[in-house]
Amino acid sequence: MTKRAFTTIAAVAAALAVVLMAVPTGCASTRSTSPYSGQSAEARDSSRAEALNQEAAELIEKDPAGAERLLREALAADLYHGAAHNNLGTLLLRQGKLYDAAAEFEWARKLLPGHPDPRHNLALTFELAGRYDDALATYAAALDVYPEHLPTIQAMVRLQVRASKTDERTAAMLDAVAMRGETREWREWARMQKTRAMTK
Repeated sequence: MTKRAFTTIAAVAAALAVVLMAVPTGCASTRSTSPYSGQSAEARDSSRAEALNQEAAELIEKDPAGAERLLREALAADLYHGAAHNNLGTLLLRQGKLYDAAAEFEWARKLLPGHPDPRHNLALTFELAGRYDDALATYAAALDVYPEHLPTIQAMVRLQVRASKTDERTAAMLDAVAMRGETREWREWARMQKTRAMTK
């Protein structure tokens, strides 16, 4: 598995996380004004795309506009750079552009089949759009790729509880969050949900 450096940002809604990727992949993407256009193998510059993606990941918190410009340059250098698609999707999601963000996460999902992050982010986009069944199915797909991906476990079980769509996986996910939650708030929330379930 490729070495990955993930940065989690508190994104669009409380207690939800969008996962950024700073992953050397050799896959990138080009964005024209609207649809992506094809790119020949000879025209791709994967090294440049990766360098621009890494630079954008460093800027994403302090200079989102600069980060977006760099990500679009990365995608112009290589249409098939999955991490740049994922990171551009996170910026679009922050801007409330759910449709455009979902398109970027779809690209990233296809280009990075072994990574849960694009699936997690796509699920978050569905959730913010109110498409809870699609969100739950996509969170589950992220866990199929990486069963211990804690941000996805947290997001999925939180949505299950919020939308009253618990199932046979819920108790185990609450246990995981209660033990390993990323923050004290997550751990306390999971323990409270377990207590409520036991008193019903």
